[in-house]
Amino acid sequence: NLPQVIIPVIFVLIVSIAWCIRAYNQFIEYRNKIEETWSGIDVALKRRYNLIPNLIRAIEGYGEHEAKILQTKHNYLTGSNAKSERVEEESQISKSLRGLLALAEAYPDLKASANFLDLQKSLDEIEEDLQKARNQYNRYVGKFNTHIESFPASLVARKFGFEKQKYFTLDLATQRELPEVGFSKSRGSRK
Repeated sequence: NLPQVIIPVIFVLIVSIAWCIRAYNQFIEYRNKIEETWSGIDVALKRRYNLIPNLIRAIEGYGEHEAKILQTKHNYLTGSNAKSERVEEESQISKSLRGLLALAEAYPDLKASANFLDLQKSLDEIEEDLQKARNQYNRYVGKFNTHIESFPASLVARKFGFEKQKYFTLDLATQRELPEVGFSKSRGSRK
């Protein structure tokens, strides 16, 4: 009689242990994917950072605004490895780059310059890569966070200290603001 009870208990124990191992390994897989995709974001951000001095040189002589942008860039980029600090720094750089591109809009001969057009094209490509990497990063963060909140995987997450990750949000320098559209009520109403 005892062996008949032990076999199902051992089976349930083995299945439970196997499930816990699988859940733990999924957390590790998602965490590694998040780190891998963050590396892609970091590469794109560094490429963008390296492009900024060339953009500034291309517009020298068109105004004093570029000196302010260069100073702002150096003030904000401290080389932090903490994601939350890095996001804030990069947001400030995006705003400065937007200002730089807006300055270029005011000078038609600068906009027609082959050098500036090449630099702007490079910036567009970098920011497109950045957007793709950001989307991939956020997709893995979503999977990781969903897994953390799902029961019974949440028990494994709590036991091994897995915590929810924050999504990466960054306005791109080449992102255009949409104009505000207001709808007014018509004065005459039809019946």
